[in-house]
Amino acid sequence: MSVKMVAPNPRLGFMPSRLLNVFVTSNRCVRCLHQKSGAPSVPSPTPFVPDVQTFLTLIGRDMVKHASKFSSWDKLFSLTSAELRDLGIEPARQRRYLLRWREKFRRGIYGPGGDLDHVVNGAAQLRVVEVPADTPIQNANNSGSTSTLPVTASANLSPGMKKAIVNLPPDATEYHHDPSTPLKKYAQMKIHRGSMIKGPYLQPIKGTNGSAALIRVVEGMWEDKRGHKVDGGERRRAEVEGGLSVYYICITHMATFATLIVFSHSHQHCSVS
Repeated sequence: MSVKMVAPNPRLGFMPSRLLNVFVTSNRCVRCLHQKSGAPSVPSPTPFVPDVQTFLTLIGRDMVKHASKFSSWDKLFSLTSAELRDLGIEPARQRRYLLRWREKFRRGIYGPGGDLDHVVNGAAQLRVVEVPADTPIQNANNSGSTSTLPVTASANLSPGMKKAIVNLPPDATEYHHDPSTPLKKYAQMKIHRGSMIKGPYLQPIKGTNGSAALIRVVEGMWEDKRGHKVDGGERRRAEVEGGLSVYYICITHMATFATLIVFSHSHQHCSVS
């Protein structure tokens, strides 16, 4: 009867049996946890982003052309990279871009307008109003924490009041404060010069002196802009041309300075003569 020798695993070497048991058990635990880990959660749509079409429109890069490939909101946020490839979303950088924006949206990181509550047909109003100074304001990105901002005295501010940005339906003309509802601090929106609202993609409403504006869903308004790739040859050519320009400027100044010196000496010689 022949006896077969089993070669030791070179990666484990001469590991003690007790430590080897711990190593094998740990690997099994990690494998079990990996198998039991569920799929990422599907975030709820928001008033500004109610469906697949709007989401793909906002993130830009012509992703909206793939809207018909997703049968539901859940599919958009649950398909893997391989499944997205099978749907025909090419090239790979497009899939990575979509996966990156899915994760940001899942974490509550939106572009302009994504955190608004009162939206009608893809449009909403933002307005600067006066509210009681002790009104709490919820911080951005759905953190849940609130803060009371300090009040600075102003000639156009009523006593005991402060300015805040509120979200209203697009056709609203008045704001009625509800003390039981904390206000929100909307991402990328700021109060400018005391009473004007400032932020990306805002369209000022006539007759409000800049204190109210509309924001609408626009193709690519959340798009992560790609940088301009410069070819190495172009970069080197630009460096050489820049160096030559500096060289020519220095030569010109030196020639001018030398001419002045020669002229000065000639003038002195003529005076002595």
